[in-house]
Amino acid sequence: MSTNFSSLGVPEFICKALARQGIREPFEIQEKTIQEGLEGKDICGRAPTGSGKTLAFGIPLVVRTRASEPRNPQSLVLAPTRELAEQICNELRSFSGKRNIFVVYGGVGYGPQRKALSKGVDILVACPGRLEDLIEQGEVNLGAVQQVVIDEADRMADMGFMPAISRILDQTSNKRQTILFSATLDREVAQLKKRYQRDPVLHEVGERTPDITKATHTFMIAKKSEKSVAAAEAVKAIWPAIVFCRTRHGSDRLAKQLKRLGVDAEAIHGGKSQHQRRRALQNFTNGKAQTLVATDVAARGIHVDGVELVVHYDLPEDHKAYIHRSGRTARAGNEGIVFSIIQPEQRRTAKKMQSRLGISEAIHRIEPERLSELSPQVSRKSRAEKQLGQKSGEKSKSEKKTTHGESLKKRNGQKPKNRSKASHHKPKKKNSSNRNKKKTNNKHIKKHGSQKPKSDQNRNQNRKESSPKSSGRPNRKARRAHLQPTNR
Repeated sequence: MSTNFSSLGVPEFICKALARQGIREPFEIQEKTIQEGLEGKDICGRAPTGSGKTLAFGIPLVVRTRASEPRNPQSLVLAPTRELAEQICNELRSFSGKRNIFVVYGGVGYGPQRKALSKGVDILVACPGRLEDLIEQGEVNLGAVQQVVIDEADRMADMGFMPAISRILDQTSNKRQTILFSATLDREVAQLKKRYQRDPVLHEVGERTPDITKATHTFMIAKKSEKSVAAAEAVKAIWPAIVFCRTRHGSDRLAKQLKRLGVDAEAIHGGKSQHQRRRALQNFTNGKAQTLVATDVAARGIHVDGVELVVHYDLPEDHKAYIHRSGRTARAGNEGIVFSIIQPEQRRTAKKMQSRLGISEAIHRIEPERLSELSPQVSRKSRAEKQLGQKSGEKSKSEKKTTHGESLKKRNGQKPKNRSKASHHKPKKKNSSNRNKKKTNNKHIKKHGSQKPKSDQNRNQNRKESSPKSSGRPNRKARRAHLQPTNR
């Protein structure tokens, strides 16, 4: 007998909201943790990215949270990146009912966040850095927090957020419920569990390296000068793709190089504003961009389904970074390809990493243009249709431009360089009339025995020639100029 959300004790209004989204049966991690979460127990869960952790902690959070006072949230969710925090907030809102949910992170203005907190937020989703800023400013108080969720705890440790998390947790209620989810439970995560959880229930789901075992792993050896061309060929063979670089500057540089090589690329990293990151992610999700060029901040923070290829443009720092990056493809049982570009001097380092990951036998060398042979036939067909649609769209645009250019050419009798030059093709009569008008006025001035200085004449002449209202006839002031006395 299959388990449903109702049998786990989930309220009817949440079950209906999930059913409207097509979610009727819980995933394994949800089935194991929701009931205990509803009972208020501390939970420590190890589960891979994309296994349904948001619902696993989100449903108990929504059910147990009560209405909050201004600036005093009842529940808190901590996430390592802006994208992940925003995704959690949106997912919780989809079934939260009357509960008010808001997200705070850096890279955007404080104004909207202060305003929302002053009105009252029941469940606050936050990145640690911005949350501490708002606490220092007196915009939020954590003393009333009864439920805390720490998502992607191992990624938080990698990014150096553990001291901030400790300071934040120390400000929450001593009777709080603490839920911790992570892909690994070693080192700093184990210390966090020991210090801040009371008799936690431990649940582990999936393999320890689930994100990479289902993908096809490939590599090529290339000199530094050849890497951008190799990356472009790989993306042209299979996309949508995510290309990982080590630095922000390297990501921006590679995105420009890929564009010059005919690949629609968007760069995304911590140095971009939130608006730029959101726009890049939206273009990638909608298929307007073939690839995202990203730093490791995107390895956990970006959750996009249907990524067919991950390219390690720069070799990862360690095997954990390889896992996090490669986990962007082969998600939810789908197939995917991981392609590493290795420089000749990096062979020994790459072999050690492959051995530690257990993929030494599975990984094989391949040329980037042949990657399409490893992709499923269905995805290749859909990708070809997508490319065909884009080409036809570009063709229709070019035909429109050609037709418009030919019509201008026929009308003006010459090749139009641009619209502004074509539109100013007939002003010679106006200029000639202005010159005639100028001569007439000068005769009147000489006749009356007076002449203005040359500088004044030039200034008036320039003003008359540049006047947009000039129509070949003197205006009212010019017509009356000869009637005015010359000596005042």
